Amino acid sequence: MKRDSSSLIAESKLAHGSRPSQRLLLGQMLVQAGKLKSRDLERALLAQHESPGILLGQLLVRLGLVSEQDVLQMVAEQFQLPLICADDLPLFPVDVPGFEADFWRTNLAYPIAMNDGVVTIAVAFPHDPFVARAVEIITGCTPKLCLVSESELEKAFQGAGQEGEGSAPDGADGEREEGNEFIEYLRDLASEAPVIRRVNQIIARVVELRASDIHLEPFEDGLHVRYRIDGEIATHETISAGMAAAIVSRVKLMAHLDIAERRLPQDGRIRSRVKGRELDLRVSAVPTVHGESVVLRVLDRSSVRFELEEMGFEPDTLKTFRSLIARPHGILLVTGPTGSGKTTTLYSALAKLDADAHKIITVEDPVEYQLPGINQIQVHTAIGLTFARLLRSILRQDPDIIMIGEMRDTETAQIAVQAALTGHLVLSTLHTNTAAGALVRLQDMGVERYLITSSVTGVLAQRLVRRLCQHCRQPYEPQPEIFRQLGVQVDGPQCPQLYRAVGCPHCRGTGYWGRTAVHELLIMDTVLQRAVIEGADAASLQALACRQGMRTLREDGLRKALRGVTTLEEVLRLTEDAGDV
Repeated sequence: MKRDSSSLIAESKLAHGSRPSQRLLLGQMLVQAGKLKSRDLERALLAQHESPGILLGQLLVRLGLVSEQDVLQMVAEQFQLPLICADDLPLFPVDVPGFEADFWRTNLAYPIAMNDGVVTIAVAFPHDPFVARAVEIITGCTPKLCLVSESELEKAFQGAGQEGEGSAPDGADGEREEGNEFIEYLRDLASEAPVIRRVNQIIARVVELRASDIHLEPFEDGLHVRYRIDGEIATHETISAGMAAAIVSRVKLMAHLDIAERRLPQDGRIRSRVKGRELDLRVSAVPTVHGESVVLRVLDRSSVRFELEEMGFEPDTLKTFRSLIARPHGILLVTGPTGSGKTTTLYSALAKLDADAHKIITVEDPVEYQLPGINQIQVHTAIGLTFARLLRSILRQDPDIIMIGEMRDTETAQIAVQAALTGHLVLSTLHTNTAAGALVRLQDMGVERYLITSSVTGVLAQRLVRRLCQHCRQPYEPQPEIFRQLGVQVDGPQCPQLYRAVGCPHCRGTGYWGRTAVHELLIMDTVLQRAVIEGADAASLQALACRQGMRTLREDGLRKALRGVTTLEEVLRLTEDAGDV
């Protein structure tokens, strides 16, 4: 008699629990095939003991010890199943009586054929007999399993879902026709001389304003054009609402975006030459209630100089930082919020390394600047080309130095740690407010404490502060209470001199010209290693690092304020989230 599939769950789990474990066998097979070292297998089994919900094969792939294909081949041999690829899967799962589509997606199984009393099913995890048992009981057919990777199975389900949503509802043809006419109207409007000229003027202003971003924001009164200069954003003009759609469409055409798509975010790129300068503009368009908001991030290749000496490092900090990037292995992290110059610091560090003597590979999203002699790879999540997947691949490229644009997930962090422990120098970024916070963030991402202490060599936290305009800055003597509140020791009756922003034609009345960085550099010594192992929190680690001689972001900024590089207000504003001295 047939039974509903939901009633089989308990029975299946009981059967699965009583099945002899195949994990050790899989590891032995990989070792015997020369795909895995015995020592690495032992470490993986210990790590698996800490995470009982994960299969050994999954763990080995995530740690970058073996490839997904190697595991699949061994599992196929272990369970004596045929191994197939995405091309062997039909566009839609075959309809099996008694089963809903959600059942297959939930259990990561994809029925590919049903004939002569046999149901052929592609599965990612043959270890669990639940699906096969359910098919056998409910349909009375014989289940025949074949093996496919988890990632290819998920893509197949996504493709089937997109195809199923592609049909238009009744009456949609007329709406589509009207939409096509409007799109053609926008395309024609965006190609007219006045619109082209206006967009070119908007882009050209970034050179004279030294802007890092252009923001085109639609509101009821029109399109607000705003520029970010030295980290501060301000509105420079408002374009009439009637011309807003044409301006946005022109930018989207230049960035090779789909102007017919106004409901979903899009990303593109514009390369332009303005006043003899090569500009690379990264374009992001997102829908808002008043239209599409577009941001153009400006990368001025001709103005960028990747020199650590010009990035605001104090001499002692720079000397220590250079010693860290000269080490043969370990992880060096650069932390800070978005827009704090982390990637530029990493590029400058890479520029100091000998690309002829080392194999250097970067994984970035996006690749902002191209460096000579360095293999740079662009992440493409839409096709599954993620940080983790690329890292697993490049480890087989025999690199000496790896730069990861950002550690975004547990898998990426764990592979980076594995790379550092196997003799690679890994440079990467994290979004934390302090250097010590990066050590806690790695723990939150699932990296074991003993692995952090064994792999991380140092953490550099940084912020960008505006430089005072040297043409109009004005010295003044602050009240002594200010220094006492900041914990600064004042020797003698006279207070140190500070400077304030004034404004002149040279700096366009802002009082500032350009930006520089303030830093704090944490060195992972034995004292900090012991504290991490004992589970100290970020505040405790920060205090301990300061006792070991680390200069905080605020202390570094105060040094620059006393030299007239920036203002005290800038330092306090940018280091407010980094704690007090």
